[in-house]
Parts: sequence; C-alpha cells; structure tokens
Amino acid sequence: MTPSATAPHLARNAVAMSAGVIEAAGRAAAVRVPRPEPGAGQVRVRVEGCGVCGSSLPVWEGRPWFEYPQRPGAPGHEGWGTIDAIGATVKDWAVGDRVAFLATNAFAEYDVADSNALARIPDTLAGRPFPGEALACAVNAFRRSGIRAGDTVALVGVGFLGAVLIQLASRAGARVAAFSRRPFALDIARQMGAAEVGSTEDTGRAIGQVRNLTGGAGADCVIEVTGLQGPLDLATELTRERGRLVIAGYHQDGLRTVNLQLWNWRGLDVINAHEREAHVYVDGIRAAADLVASGALEPASLYTHTLPLGRLGEALELLRTRPDGFLKALVVP
Repeated sequence: MTPSATAPHLARNAVAMSAGVIEAAGRAAAVRVPRPEPGAGQVRVRVEGCGVCGSSLPVWEGRPWFEYPQRPGAPGHEGWGTIDAIGATVKDWAVGDRVAFLATNAFAEYDVADSNALARIPDTLAGRPFPGEALACAVNAFRRSGIRAGDTVALVGVGFLGAVLIQLASRAGARVAAFSRRPFALDIARQMGAAEVGSTEDTGRAIGQVRNLTGGAGADCVIEVTGLQGPLDLATELTRERGRLVIAGYHQDGLRTVNLQLWNWRGLDVINAHEREAHVYVDGIRAAADLVASGALEPASLYTHTLPLGRLGEALELLRTRPDGFLKALVVP
C-alpha cells in the first residue's frame, strides 16, 4: 500500500512513526503520524506485532455506525512489544521490558498503554510472537467453561480461538469433537487433539456424531466460537441435559434467536465467556504466557500469516475470506 493522502500533518520537530489506517470500508493504508507520548501512568511500547481479531471484521467490511477514517493504529488490540518510555508515576515497569498489552491502536510502530494493562512476556519466549489479548480470550473462556478430565466437549467453529480451546481441552483430559465448515480447519482440529471432527454444514450428521460419541446423551460442554446464528443453534442441539453451553463467539451483527424451550427442557447452564474487566484480561495474558512458556500450550502453528504494516488491508481481507491455510494473521511494523 502507498502512504495515504489523509495522513495528518507532522509538526516540524515531531518524531514520526508509521501506522495503519482503515480509511474506508475495504480500504487501508500506511501513514506517517506523530509518535505517541505516554501519560503519567502509562508506558509507550515499541510494537513488535499485533494479531488481527475477528471482532475487527465489521469495521473492515463497513457498518453504518462506523466513522472513517479510523484512528491511526485502530482497531489493533492484540499487541506485544518492548517498553521504550515510561510515564512519571510508573513504578513497576522499566524500559526494555517485553510485554503484551491492552490498547486499541497497535497496528502501528508504537502504542501507549496504562501501566496496569500490561503483562510480562517470559524471557523464554524471546523472539516469539505473543498476541496476548487473543490468547487471554482463549484461556479465560476455557476457565469459564469448567472443563474437567473425562468430559466430552464439542467445539462449534475452528478458527484461532477454537483451535486453542481444542488444545486446552484435550490436554486437560477431555474428549473433544470439533465442527467447522472448512476442511482445512478440521485438519487443524485433529492436530490440536480433537478425537472427532465434522462439518457444521450438515447439522443432522453433526448431532449424530456427538450422540454416537456419548451414548445418545450429548456433550457435557459445548463451546460456540463463530458468532453466527446457525452454529449457535447447532451448539444448543449438541448439549446434553444439565450440560454447559458456552458462548465464546462474538455476536455483533444483529439480534439472535434461541430455542429457549430446549434450553429450559434440558436445564442448560448458558455461559457468556466474554470478559470486560481489564484486570481479568491481564490475568489471562499472564496465564497464557505461563502455559506457552511451559509447553502446555503451543500456538505457534496457528499463526498462519505474517504481513507488514503496509499490508494491513490484505491481513483484514484474509480474515474476511478465510481461504484454505488461513487461521490467524499477525501484522508487524
């Protein structure tokens, strides 16, 4: 991509950096903007990379409530990098610390974050990508799911989040069945530890697979990870009486209908696995870092595409089209 004509004017003595900007639906560019300065309780991070999240798809596709151009660096929120400046009141961090952080402008060379919105990346992960917020979503959803050894677990949707959850569940001793519309994703599910895979396009067959696996009872825990109506309906059908239906998909394109009669009849525990408090995300990042450092979680093979900042639009288009071979894109300055 070429630099945008809408790039803000730089003051004479301002230090410049590159940032990605979504200028309009389906159009992004790299621009030169002033480098941000940390406030008193903030740090500035020299960004090593930022994951591309499915929640960013609506702003790329365009919705009536978005305004364009977006802020430089937005909506990048899965950033990691090295602290290169600290605010006056920051005590627990130092220049040179490698961190994953919570902020929303990380499609850029630099971003700033509150000092309590950081998690340290262990030295054993030096040089390895670590989209902490994305990994925290998986760790936190797994924690909320209550999965135990011996459970039968069904995953409906195998993107990055679903693949990490399959790995966490199978390594916890659960028997996992995974369902996706993409044959490539089902191959990934097997690699992550799924004992059974099937297509979300044939709901009757999927229901039969889980019933056969469980003697007709249904899964102890079903995690829906697509954010779409059809897979949510399938997830309901796969859950046994008094089972747990976990909604980890991000439903953001309108209202949903649910089969409340079936929820009632089966006495389901319905769990919304989305967190909103920053400290819970930070705790999740720390937990994910420990799991990756120990080898209990191995996400490296799930980072299928790495693109430079100037190709942010291509990364977002990969997310939209999800071609064979695509699972997770990382954008690096």
